[in-house]
Amino acid sequence: MNTSTSKTPTAPAVDDDREENSVTDESAVKDTKDTTVAPGTGTGTTANDEASDEASDDVVDLSDDGDLELDEYAEAEAAAASGVGSGAAAVVAAGLGVVALTGAWTGRVAAERETLIGQIKTSGGGSAAQQISEIYADAWHTTALVNGLFALLALLVGVFVLVRPAFGTPAERPQPGWIRAVALAGVVLGVLGVFISVGMYFDLFVSLPSAAATTGG
Repeated sequence: MNTSTSKTPTAPAVDDDREENSVTDESAVKDTKDTTVAPGTGTGTTANDEASDEASDDVVDLSDDGDLELDEYAEAEAAAASGVGSGAAAVVAAGLGVVALTGAWTGRVAAERETLIGQIKTSGGGSAAQQISEIYADAWHTTALVNGLFALLALLVGVFVLVRPAFGTPAERPQPGWIRAVALAGVVLGVLGVFISVGMYFDLFVSLPSAAATTGG
């Protein structure tokens, strides 16, 4: 008599462990997705934040470079304008110095006026000394005074051009050499003009003719 024993297959216990591991893996993946999706928060957005910070830094750097270029352009434009003004002032100083030494038409007009006034005063009669003083000396002194004013203006303008860079901006300080040369020439001519005018006004170089020498001749 044959006896058969039937064995019922049993599922391995390993499958339950695999299912539990898969469940935990899915929950971990969800957690990581949640951390990366949230904008501006969590550890998953640090790379984006760093990229945005670098971009903002680049924008700031570009704006700073633009401001520097604008500042340099403004300084160069101011230096060019000041150079033109300084050059014109230097030429004016030299011209005034030349006028002070050679004489101006204003000085001649003033001298002729004094001569005319002297002639009117002495037309009714006057001594030789009075005629010399009214007709000759007053005209001479007036010419010296006018030329001295031109010389003083030349001196002041030339000195102003020479000392102006010391009080200006750093962009204005490198003054061209020709401006300094012309301004220095104006200063020298102004000093000579003032010296000569003072000598003429006080009769230091040539004295006025005396009445005794005129009557004796």
